[in-house]
Amino acid sequence: MSAETPAAASGQFTRRRQQFRAWRGDRPFWAGLYVLLSGLPIIYFPYFHLQVGHLTLAMATTAGAGSLIIGVLLIVLGISLWFQKHVRTFAGVAAILLALVSLPVSNFGGFIMGFLLALVGGAMAVAWVPGAPPQPEPPAGPGPGEGAAPEAAPLPPQAADGVSKSYDLSGTSPANEANGRHSAG
Repeated sequence: MSAETPAAASGQFTRRRQQFRAWRGDRPFWAGLYVLLSGLPIIYFPYFHLQVGHLTLAMATTAGAGSLIIGVLLIVLGISLWFQKHVRTFAGVAAILLALVSLPVSNFGGFIMGFLLALVGGAMAVAWVPGAPPQPEPPAGPGPGEGAAPEAAPLPPQAADGVSKSYDLSGTSPANEANGRHSAG
């Protein structure tokens, strides 16, 4: 950075952080992150070679291609949860199914780490719902105890003879002289 480089505008970091927070808040962000991260151990462990001194332990299995496909699909599902939030139910169910398939195919689902991340992320994706849009605030008026008269609950409609009209469809109200019991005939 040189002396001629313009400094960042004050508050730019705060504004960007708030923009990211707003972007993150209207999509299943954490579900997508868990599903994306679950693909990494599922891909990595079948191709992993452990060096112990001069001894090389190869973790490669015959299902290496299956592990690669499952891992890539989980990564793609995680990214799609971030950028296409309307596929959340499909992506969540697919992540759960891929997690279950990864158990026998890829070293117990990436030694249980990838399996658990995909399972939790998929469940979070299925359970996520978009938030309700903010409701407009009512006009400011006098609050309770500030001189405004309390509003009374509306009375039920009355017939011409002064008896209230019954909305009891079961016929078991005390006004029908049924005493809360049903008539058998």
